[in-house]
Amino acid sequence: MTIREFKMPDVGEGLTEAEILKWYVQPGDTVTDGQVVCEVETAKAAVELPIPFDGVVHALLFEEGTTVDVGQVIISVRTEAGAGAEAPAQEAAPAAAAAPAAPAVAAEAEEPAAAARQPVLVGYGVSTASTKRRPRKAVAGAPAQNGTAPAAAPAAPAVPAAAPVLPAVPAQPSGERPLAKPPVRKLAKDLGIDLASVVPTGDGGVVTREDVHAAAAAAIAPQAVPAAAPAAAPVAAPAVQAAEVPASARETRIPVKGVRKVTAQAMVGSAFTAPHVTEFITLDVTRTMKLVQELKDDPDLAGLRINPLLLIAKAVLVAIRRNPDVNASWDEAAQEIVLKHYVNLGIAAATPRGLIVPNIKDAHAKTLGELSTSLSELVATARDGKTSPADMQNGTITITNVGVFGVDTGTPILNPGESAILAVGAIKLQPWVHKGKVKPRQVTTLALSFDHRLIDGELGSRFLADIAAVLEHPRRLITWS
Repeated sequence: MTIREFKMPDVGEGLTEAEILKWYVQPGDTVTDGQVVCEVETAKAAVELPIPFDGVVHALLFEEGTTVDVGQVIISVRTEAGAGAEAPAQEAAPAAAAAPAAPAVAAEAEEPAAAARQPVLVGYGVSTASTKRRPRKAVAGAPAQNGTAPAAAPAAPAVPAAAPVLPAVPAQPSGERPLAKPPVRKLAKDLGIDLASVVPTGDGGVVTREDVHAAAAAAIAPQAVPAAAPAAAPVAAPAVQAAEVPASARETRIPVKGVRKVTAQAMVGSAFTAPHVTEFITLDVTRTMKLVQELKDDPDLAGLRINPLLLIAKAVLVAIRRNPDVNASWDEAAQEIVLKHYVNLGIAAATPRGLIVPNIKDAHAKTLGELSTSLSELVATARDGKTSPADMQNGTITITNVGVFGVDTGTPILNPGESAILAVGAIKLQPWVHKGKVKPRQVTTLALSFDHRLIDGELGSRFLADIAAVLEHPRRLITWS
């Protein structure tokens, strides 16, 4: 009998750490080669890690919620003597085999107020609809170690300093671990709520965020804190609500890590590296909205997802074809502008873990139907939690649809390495001069931020004007193609 160790692998490209979200096994469980043993959150995605050998779990070296450096041993396994002798003890699971878990994606948001209450794939709505998981027992503490494994499992990180710690309700005597998504588990942990004591209302017995809030409100009622459960957290905002904090509290500290940490670093780097210029244009998209409805009713497009974002994406691609120099990147080391003869079109997505920008590879070569399919696959990938680091790399130009939140537009920051980003505002019925008369028309505002090292004012203006021209007269999707 020997002890083999499994170290935290680099499941992305150059990642240095990952947080253990949950364990699927506990000491004494039998595991087989390729079996998923835990889920971790990296700076880019949530990933399930398969173990690369057979055996019996000897110890879990870190508790859920702990951030672990790449290369640290996270689990030790007892194996038969000589088993897998050819493989090194520290072998890592390949990223390609990992299947991440993330929030489910639902239909496109219909009204801004509703969209602001849910995590949103910008341009599509994202719901927190629960997914069924197999029941699992609570992870027991790591047993005493022998000479070949670390001596003890580190303690889980403490709740943020100013976060209120509520009295925990005694756990129900159930042997099964409550079903809940990682953000809900973290919320319960921060509030001091035992998930086993929470009455689940989600599909399949899953504990929801609202269930945790209800339990928290009940727990703090004796302390004269309002008992009403607060509204759901806004998109990409920290999961801490005003009603969760005692009236006397003046501050709440929230650790910045994972996707949110890397996004913050990238945005600061982009804002202070690439000289941003933002231009705006307000336009009448009534004809585009009519075309959307006509395409929905077209039997040749039956089964495809047709929405304004699809035609906006196609308009961007047509405008790039007319202004190819906008599709470029800046090579600082070589002091060169790199013109791209392909378009990897990014779609900004706000999720509970933070902002991500997956992109559609070679979007320039796709027909309208193929582009629709690719957008739908992007949604399905997010639903299944399989947005891999590769899906978010090598983008050239991005679209961010801030209009789903009901705002007119914004001044977006470039995704690092890209030349431009288009913000699409809310499409609203407004008075507009049409054929010499003031009439109600569907109007929106576009904002284009671009890297002024790559794109001068003239080129940027032509590019934005071409996008607007296509959306004002969508027949140009054909005549300009």
